[in-house]
Amino acid sequence: MEQETYVNRINLDDLQQAVANVRAEIGKIIVGQERTIDLLIAALLSDGHVLIEGVPGVAKTLTAKLLARTVSVKFSRIQFTPDLMPSDVVGTSVFSLKSNEFEFRPGPIFSNIVLIDEINRAPAKTQSALFESMEERQVTVDGKTYKLEVPFMVVGTQNPVEQEGTYRLPEAQLDRFLFKIDVDYPTLANETKILSDWHSRKNSLDLDSVKPVISAEELKGYREKVYSLHIEPNLLGYIAQIVGQTRNNSALYLGASPRASLAILTSSKAIAAMRGRDFVTPDDIREVAPAVLQHRVMLTPEKEMEGQTSKDVVRQIIQQVEIPR
Repeated sequence: MEQETYVNRINLDDLQQAVANVRAEIGKIIVGQERTIDLLIAALLSDGHVLIEGVPGVAKTLTAKLLARTVSVKFSRIQFTPDLMPSDVVGTSVFSLKSNEFEFRPGPIFSNIVLIDEINRAPAKTQSALFESMEERQVTVDGKTYKLEVPFMVVGTQNPVEQEGTYRLPEAQLDRFLFKIDVDYPTLANETKILSDWHSRKNSLDLDSVKPVISAEELKGYREKVYSLHIEPNLLGYIAQIVGQTRNNSALYLGASPRASLAILTSSKAIAAMRGRDFVTPDDIREVAPAVLQHRVMLTPEKEMEGQTSKDVVRQIIQQVEIPR
């Protein structure tokens, strides 16, 4: 007796091809980092922002730049520094002698994909300028509200080692990032490949070789498909249980908010679509949950002194919650 082949109710062929094209374009320059690239693509499909953390030199900024190049949209880069003012980010009103009135000059936040380098180097006053744009996709200056274009995605980078001249990001801002992605050192094989590629390119990077493979309109269509994916009611309960456990864990004094539950739901749909399925599985949820939760919870001082990390506790919680059958 022949086994029946499952046929998707939603055609995901074009989305899968687009994801493969994005991976291929970024792969022209970036070696390895498959998980980072997949989570960045999932965030793009989920309409979410990403915080990338890693030591200097592991291509955090370069990877974000290349992702932006694969989508045919506007891109801007902001280097955060301690003396950066909110108006340097959102823009300011300038008096025009020609019209004899104040005119608004948009800042670099008025773009589609915004890379913020060393996001933790700016003080709270400048960080607060991002709150409204990241959550509501709009900016208010001098009492007037300006809508940001769709798509709008913030990719922030930060260095976990160097603490001098940095500011801890407020919890409310961290909660607005869909994912926090940790970028590790490359493996020996990947580092050897990096050296080989760099040597063959004669010590230069040809960023122009990375071409746009998705338009803004196509991205909108892919997002609609992602949102339409099926998820069983027991998996919704599974997500709620995982997030609920972060609020009742003795190692944590700050648990995740309902925004985290929604983030796991949306991003697990994106991962499922990228894998060619029109339904979510527990594995999709377990894949995205660490990146969604680790920056939204806070360890108790005792656990911090013991050397535990929020990532460790989140992994323990995911392992402890029973997988629905």
